[in-house]
Amino acid sequence: MSSNSSGSKVVTVDEQAFEKADEQAVDEDGFPVVDETPEFEAAVEQETQAKVDANHPDGIADTSEDRIHGVTLEQEERIRAREAELERISAQAELGTQDGREQRTREVVSEQCGRDEPAPAERTDPREKLTQEELAEVNEQAMRISDEVQGGWSRSVVAKQLAEKVQRGRDVTKAVLETLEELKAAPGAIVPIADVPDVPVGEVTVEGTIETLWEPSSSSIQQVGLIADDSGKIKFTCWEKSGQTVVREGQKVRFRAAAKNWYEGRCSIALTGWSRIEFPGRGRWWEE
Repeated sequence: MSSNSSGSKVVTVDEQAFEKADEQAVDEDGFPVVDETPEFEAAVEQETQAKVDANHPDGIADTSEDRIHGVTLEQEERIRAREAELERISAQAELGTQDGREQRTREVVSEQCGRDEPAPAERTDPREKLTQEELAEVNEQAMRISDEVQGGWSRSVVAKQLAEKVQRGRDVTKAVLETLEELKAAPGAIVPIADVPDVPVGEVTVEGTIETLWEPSSSSIQQVGLIADDSGKIKFTCWEKSGQTVVREGQKVRFRAAAKNWYEGRCSIALTGWSRIEFPGRGRWWEE
């Protein structure tokens, strides 16, 4: 008894497909057919970014329809930002075409620049509104004040100050006293020595004759003595660090910007680095 044994080989579907894939197709003339369709593959950077976006919590959680399909989160943010910028530009352009906007802008600018403000009225001389008798008395008192306090306002300015006070209702006597006090406190005005304690300023200018010089009690003092004029006398101290010119007894001098000091109820003056000593009795060198 004879038996025939036959072996069969089982081939799976996947293997058949793989074998067919290895077979190259030919055309009717027997030439192999070449597939010219380009095959697109993602670059390494694109694949990396796609994995990051896919695994990002925001990317996983946000599955709404507001997301832009097919773009990364970075690209989507750029697109959204550009759209918002375009909307803002469009809104500004729409506001710029509103009626009357240019006119309102001009009005605001004109108000800020003060173009429509009226020109300041020219100040008139108060002496023009005085009577002839008042004007004559004002001019006379202005001359007396200018002679009493020199180095400050001019006679014309003194007369205007008096006239302004008289015009406001002050009597001439009170106006003279007020103007005289104001003039004594003016910078550069030569104050009578007797009035130095009453002048409401910290520095004064006085002119007089060096009456007495004493021996300094300290090496920090350059000179100390008395200066006098027709109204009175006052003690002065010249500090060594001030670098002032040395004065002598009998000299007529002018102390400018002398600082007022008080000691035991008495007023004195001191010459500092800010002070200046002048000699009005000396003739100018080009006239000698």
